Amino acid sequence: MRRLLGVIVCVALLVGWLGLPGDGGSISAARAPQAQEIRIAGQFGLVYAPLVVAQKHKIFEKYGLKPIWKEYGSGAAVREALVSGEVDVGFMGIPPFLIGWDKGCPWKAAVGFCVVPVGLVTNNPAIKSLKDFKPDDRIALPSPGSVQHILLAMQAERELGSATAFEKHIVAMPHPDAAAALISRKGIVAHFTTPPYIFEELSHPDMHLVVDDVTCFGQPFSFNVGVATTRFHDGNPVAYACFVMAISEAMAWININKKEAAVLLAPEFGLTLEKTYRYLTWPGMDYTTAPYGLMGFADFMQKAGYIKSVPRSLSDIAWENLVAFVGDRAGEPSPIQQLQFRH
Repeated sequence: MRRLLGVIVCVALLVGWLGLPGDGGSISAARAPQAQEIRIAGQFGLVYAPLVVAQKHKIFEKYGLKPIWKEYGSGAAVREALVSGEVDVGFMGIPPFLIGWDKGCPWKAAVGFCVVPVGLVTNNPAIKSLKDFKPDDRIALPSPGSVQHILLAMQAERELGSATAFEKHIVAMPHPDAAAALISRKGIVAHFTTPPYIFEELSHPDMHLVVDDVTCFGQPFSFNVGVATTRFHDGNPVAYACFVMAISEAMAWININKKEAAVLLAPEFGLTLEKTYRYLTWPGMDYTTAPYGLMGFADFMQKAGYIKSVPRSLSDIAWENLVAFVGDRAGEPSPIQQLQFRH
């Protein structure tokens, strides 16, 4: 109910902002852009289930948009696609988003995108903590600067006193390849991963979790954010609003229709219907557009040297609909801002 209320509030804010008539969650055909093309960058994994739902149910088309779907192996690759103009909007972890913002990339966050379980899984029974990794042990994660990389740095600082202690252990691999390598015991001894790969890996009796995301960060956080370029946001304000509402609708549909979502998603991820439903209802799986953890990651990354600047406020890094939804009062954080989980 809380998630659904959040979606309703977001839609209402956007309708009011654009001066469009509310009609139960869609924009009238007379006012919606006609087949406005939007190029969307996603990645691998159950995190991106809302994009699959939107594609299968043609939700973007309902809002007068013509989506061009693209898939990349890491947040860094999505970042480069946005910078080059190859895509208009993309979904990436908070760290690669902040790295791009720090370097002057012309973009801001448009929506939060999922709170999901993330963890470091190993096939070595002797590894119980980061202190147990040997110098030659390799840890797979999507890319330097990814969510997993920064979480590993947070835990390394906590356990070993150095955020950079594991830089030489990292191997950049897309999640499907890393999961296959870990299961077959080829080249890596651990994988910092996301659903469904974390669930699949932990289903093997010879694998176990070394550390999870909440332990590393201290609180739950948005695994991803939806990012829109300044060019798309400023040049296509109605299409931008339609994008936000389409994503909100896709998430709301998953949250309300978990069994139907499992039927839709199972073949997309090569999973059984039972497994997909179990994963969608797994504790910690939360499809929500509310942003959590933006400032917490920024604080740590600046102190550890991954970025030079910290946003002065949410409006520095988020478009107006997200600021209106969350609040941006300097010195007097709203209740949702207090859930930003600042360290």
